[in-house]
Amino acid sequence: MSNKPIFVATHPRACSTAFERVFMTRRDILTCVHEPFGDAFYFGPERLSERYEDDEKGRVETGFSESTFKTILDRIDREESEGKRLFIKDITHYLVPPNGKAASIAPSLLSLKKGVGTLEPQKVTNVETNGTAHGVPYPYPTPAEPGNPTVIPKAVLNKFHFTFLIRHPRCSIPSYYRCTIPPLDEVTGFYDFMPSEAGYDELRRVFDYLRSVGQIGPTITGRQKAHSNGTNGVDGEATEDKVDICVVDADDLLDNPSGIIEAYCKSVGIDYDKEMLNWDTPEDHQQAKDAFEKWNGFHNDAIESSCLKPRLHKKKVRSNEEEDHEWTEKYGAKGAKIIRDCVNANIADYEYLKSFAIKV
Repeated sequence: MSNKPIFVATHPRACSTAFERVFMTRRDILTCVHEPFGDAFYFGPERLSERYEDDEKGRVETGFSESTFKTILDRIDREESEGKRLFIKDITHYLVPPNGKAASIAPSLLSLKKGVGTLEPQKVTNVETNGTAHGVPYPYPTPAEPGNPTVIPKAVLNKFHFTFLIRHPRCSIPSYYRCTIPPLDEVTGFYDFMPSEAGYDELRRVFDYLRSVGQIGPTITGRQKAHSNGTNGVDGEATEDKVDICVVDADDLLDNPSGIIEAYCKSVGIDYDKEMLNWDTPEDHQQAKDAFEKWNGFHNDAIESSCLKPRLHKKKVRSNEEEDHEWTEKYGAKGAKIIRDCVNANIADYEYLKSFAIKV
């Protein structure tokens, strides 16, 4: 059984912070690291996102304007050196150039000592000025790794035990849109909706890459047989350091928290305890407040929660017409169309990943 740091790869508004709170209760064996790579993706000299490109002052004021992918990995290494297993939850598209751009390795991670696994940064001139003199730092003038959709070397990705968390875009996209318009945008600091931040395409491509190189699969958590998807076929034979394909669907989690969490724990090698579904001590709440304050406005529900209980009724699937009517009432015709277009663009990737989801 793998004892690597657990990496929950997800997309925005997937109930992932509530999922993370479950594992934050296991302070006896785990150290949780909350969304570390967003610092480099949005604010640092290797940033991939254009969201804050014209706001150098804002980037500096975050305190993360010098964060590179290496400084974040260094922090993860320091956390791991303290002895507990790491539980990292992060947004997958923070590792992937947006809008389908080809990936190349982040400059700070360019030189990797073969067979050792320690990183030697290489200085690259077009990112030395934090992008202000030469424009957006990406694309980097660095080599790519064949097939790798991320800016992280395969040797580094291999350090992590990847699992995945998804939610239907009909739920996640409206929730994300709401965070980027008044009045909530004044809290989040996200003043426009960017469809490139939906995250499903990047999640699928990273998932398929990890399957193709044998880092996950072929077995699927909760199922006996390896999975064939009709395109990539069944992956190669499992070896000792491979891990199950482990995909959690948020609706399944909300309908049956104990069953899904127990199956997930078995997959990643953690002893399940039903008390993981409750967090209502002062220490629990302070831990959450400290961890989530960086992304103000996005995690209020998770911060104010005290447990994860099953829903009384399964979520009703509504027609497109019903959804469009609700979104038009809430966000106007223009907002409803933006949401619908983004939902439709991401359903195929969601349904593909859903075909691998845990069944209990």
